[in-house]
Amino acid sequence: MSSFKETAQMCMDEVQAVLDGVSEEEMKAFAIALTEANRIFVSGDGRSGLMGKAFAMRLMHAGYNVYVTGETITPSIDSGDLLVLISGSGSSASAYDFVEKTREKDASVAIVTTNRDAPVGEISNHLFVLPAATKYRKPHEPETIQPLGNQFDQSVHILLDAVIVHIGEGSYEDMGKRHTNLE
Repeated sequence: MSSFKETAQMCMDEVQAVLDGVSEEEMKAFAIALTEANRIFVSGDGRSGLMGKAFAMRLMHAGYNVYVTGETITPSIDSGDLLVLISGSGSSASAYDFVEKTREKDASVAIVTTNRDAPVGEISNHLFVLPAATKYRKPHEPETIQPLGNQFDQSVHILLDAVIVHIGEGSYEDMGKRHTNLE
């Protein structure tokens, strides 16, 4: 049996393999979509939703007008806005419904998924594919020692943080001023 550190290194190596397989062009198009949006709405279910909330928080720190779907203070989406949908499989009925509603309002959609052939990808404006494993272990997904969708979740977190580093507005001090002070 491997040590805890060896197991952690194996997990990191798996995430590195995902990062190596990501398209720089897709990342760049995703970043441009974020910077051009009037407002950004972030959505995802389960752990993908938790990664989305972390991303939304960092977008806010970076000076973007951002909301998380399902929150009581989230306004309606409109033309010029962007929905960022994080969905490992990209095949849930609720994800498809969100994308359809967003498109009806003439807003754009960027999907972050493992599945290049995801049904929601076909009706989205931007597709950002992370070649990671999900809980479904589909044939196109890599092998992983990690349970469920851990490899996808970890990769999403790192890649979306990297996007923030590239598109962040203002200095470290500016971001710090936007950080909550009610804690």
